[in-house]
Amino acid sequence: MTATTGPVCTGARTAATAYPSFSSYVRARGPLLLRTARSLTANPSDAEDLLQTALTKTYMAWERIEDHRALDGYVRRALINTRTSQWRKRKVDEFACDELPEPHGVPESDPAERQALHDTMWRAVLRLPDRQRAMVVLRYYEDLSEAQTAAVLGVSVGTVKSAVSRALGKLREDSNLAPVR
Repeated sequence: MTATTGPVCTGARTAATAYPSFSSYVRARGPLLLRTARSLTANPSDAEDLLQTALTKTYMAWERIEDHRALDGYVRRALINTRTSQWRKRKVDEFACDELPEPHGVPESDPAERQALHDTMWRAVLRLPDRQRAMVVLRYYEDLSEAQTAAVLGVSVGTVKSAVSRALGKLREDSNLAPVR
């Protein structure tokens, strides 16, 4: 055996010996590829999933890849293509519109005014008959359903509906609440 005799294509043999198997390639290049995946996504967990998908595609094509020196480029291309596919398939949760859903420039209400409104409303509720007041308080202050209010008071749902309707009518007619409307 002479020193001058050797393989014609040394690069291919070097790459083949550097990564004799898919698992050795992943062990050697995994951290670098994960860094690439993280640069494509905002969430580290999504980056891991993205890399896993790209590596699965690479594994499926492992026997067809002739030049193992190009493995990093192959996996990077798989990362980018997979991420692009995910982006295209994503569910759109927000829609552009001409008007903002929030009123623009609405000033915060004055705490003193809110308290005065609360006090005025509460005094109007206290002027209701006891039974109607109890139903209004349970329905609107305690946020119970009509059925729950009926169960608490031991009356029918229809009684709750009619009594609350009459109570709201009285509140609408209350002259002390006229400035509130």
